[in-house]
Amino acid sequence: MIAKAHKNSHILIVKNNVKLLCLSDLHWDNPKCDRATLKRHMDYAVSEGAKILVNGDFFCLMQGKYDPRGNKKDIRPEHNKANYLDAVIETAVDWFAPYANHLIFIGYGNHETNILKRQETDMIQRFADLFNYTHKPQIPISVGGYGGWLTVQFKVNKTIRKSYTIHYFHGSGGGGPVSKGVIHNQRKMADIEGAHCIWMGHVHELYTMVQTKATLDKNRVPTLRDVLHLRTGAYKEEYQDGSGGWHVERGAPPKPIGSVMLEVGVNKKVEVYAIPTIITDKTH
Repeated sequence: MIAKAHKNSHILIVKNNVKLLCLSDLHWDNPKCDRATLKRHMDYAVSEGAKILVNGDFFCLMQGKYDPRGNKKDIRPEHNKANYLDAVIETAVDWFAPYANHLIFIGYGNHETNILKRQETDMIQRFADLFNYTHKPQIPISVGGYGGWLTVQFKVNKTIRKSYTIHYFHGSGGGGPVSKGVIHNQRKMADIEGAHCIWMGHVHELYTMVQTKATLDKNRVPTLRDVLHLRTGAYKEEYQDGSGGWHVERGAPPKPIGSVMLEVGVNKKVEVYAIPTIITDKTH
């Protein structure tokens, strides 16, 4: 189950180790979304019994009537209707039906908040409400924020509880052709305290890294603490053959397609652990 400690702090309560497929930047309704790879990765999550989390830009949503970013070639036929935004939600509820008992959490990205600002409608909350009503999943989809906290809480036994805390933030700015967004990881290390893991998307890069901090343990003894950083890639492939388009014209490089499978659990020493595995378009 998912409980709330605060509107922006969710708690996933489990008994044993759990696998989390960490996705972002699906841009599901865009024709350039690699749905075949997305489906393969989500099917893999189902086969592994994993829970699926999405850190923003679930939708693309740029083809509305008053959206200056709109382009006729970037709309799928089933969404080319007078009720464009409704059509996106309704078809998404159908497409994601096989994952009803695995898709448990969605946060906002800049594409969703842009629609909230321009069109005054909350696409993520509308999707979650209709999805939960239609499919009645074992764990209803919880809606997060643009950034927030997700804690995995383990019931080791009747008296012992252990937690693994993830701070998620969709992302901001550009990734940079050289830095790949790693500078943002450094900034988050300065901003955020108490997270075992910091997870971002947005810049369509795909990597994991660990940064270590010196601190004191509960007995005031100096110790080292590792912070895992996840940067999840996109499923919208914009470079294609490199012949043109907005992505190519601005000098952006090819970007990886994929996500991260994060296994978290408690070891024999009753310490929390995390094992990240990059899931690319060439795997699974």
